[in-house]
Amino acid sequence: MRKEPSVLHVDLDAFFAAVEQRDKPSLRGKPVVVGGIGLRGVVSTASYEARKYGVRSAMSTAEARSRCPHAAYLWPRFEVYRATSQAVMAEMRELSPLVEPLSLDEAFIDLAAAGLTGLTDDDVRAISEDLKDSIRKASGGLTASVGAGTSKLIAKIASDLDKPDGVVVVPAGTEADFLAPMQVTVIPGVGPATAQRLSMAGVRTVADLQQLDEDELVRQVGSAHGTSLHRLAVAADDRPVVSDRETKSVSVEDTFEIDIIDRALLTAIADRMAHRVSERLQKAQLSGRTVTLKSRMHDFTTHTRSSTLAGPTDDPRVIARVTRRLLDDTDLAGGIRLLGVGVSSLADWIQDDLFTESEAAEAAEAELVDVIEMPDRSREQPGYHPGQDVHHPDHGLGWVWGSGRGRVTVRFETAETPPGPVRTFAVDDPLLTKRATAVAEEDAEAETRHNGPNE
Repeated sequence: MRKEPSVLHVDLDAFFAAVEQRDKPSLRGKPVVVGGIGLRGVVSTASYEARKYGVRSAMSTAEARSRCPHAAYLWPRFEVYRATSQAVMAEMRELSPLVEPLSLDEAFIDLAAAGLTGLTDDDVRAISEDLKDSIRKASGGLTASVGAGTSKLIAKIASDLDKPDGVVVVPAGTEADFLAPMQVTVIPGVGPATAQRLSMAGVRTVADLQQLDEDELVRQVGSAHGTSLHRLAVAADDRPVVSDRETKSVSVEDTFEIDIIDRALLTAIADRMAHRVSERLQKAQLSGRTVTLKSRMHDFTTHTRSSTLAGPTDDPRVIARVTRRLLDDTDLAGGIRLLGVGVSSLADWIQDDLFTESEAAEAAEAELVDVIEMPDRSREQPGYHPGQDVHHPDHGLGWVWGSGRGRVTVRFETAETPPGPVRTFAVDDPLLTKRATAVAEEDAEAETRHNGPNE
């Protein structure tokens, strides 16, 4: 264990929603929800203003609308989020060469790898505050919450305690006392089912957990899980910060705040994940043959199901189709608390003819019926989506406020302007187009996927 709190966990606050509020002045200080906007859509991120109404990630958009009908519901703009994330990660790497990104909006930083030793708690706090200022400038005003500790476990828990825009430093030697008063669910791996088992044994806080010996924990929750909980309860976590790993698979997964039993909702979430995996494959110029679905059940048992294709692919339709079939074979009794989609057996080439013309038509039809919430650049999206960037030669840059009945309403404003005016156009108005920068970026990505990068 480290002798000083030299591990940072940086978490951008309500990242997707914060980017939208940054770029859309009229939404600042108001509820914003980013994710699927269809009947089967799923919330990806909710601003803090929306969270006050009970809106949270992984909630169905239908439920979110019932809780907060006056929020702005926006289609995600991943090219913008990626660009912002890259700028933020660059600031982190200026601080230390050892940065471990966990997603677009969070990462671990190892201060020791930067040669920073003999750090006091005040030193770490000052470093964290300086880093937050750098992130704010590089991102155009976004805030981050930082946790600092002697391990990944402590740093990650600490970063969640003073959100948004906070810093929590846990002094070395106080880790067990820091965890003791918290609910036992703060320990990774303690979900509703495990918490219920522990509660039956009188364990509700980490302090209660610390009083149990390892043998008793193993009897309560099983061998592997009990051993892990016994160590984590006293903050015995020596996992290193790792920046570069050989890519053996590309995957995404989400842990839900409540167990989900709605198959339609899980299908929509799995489709979203399949598209995210596809985007990552395409960005890395990789493809894969094996599609895997990971599900962690209400009782914390974990199942993985895989299907291997005839050749490698990065096509979101193919990955989503296989994922749906794997999910169809999953028993949802009791609910699912974690779902993940991954692609392995990676290659740097793509099999063009993976399935027949009829299968391709079936996949495309399923995609339309399911109203997949993630953008799919493999086909042109009809119409306009709320939040989409547009341009008009007379009014300038703006974003889609809403569309329907043959019309599209646009608010003309940017991050650098005050809240702008609202105008309505015919949906087929030739002067209203996607914002040029977004179109150019989409074209460049498509060209890279087919021809490889230009050095």
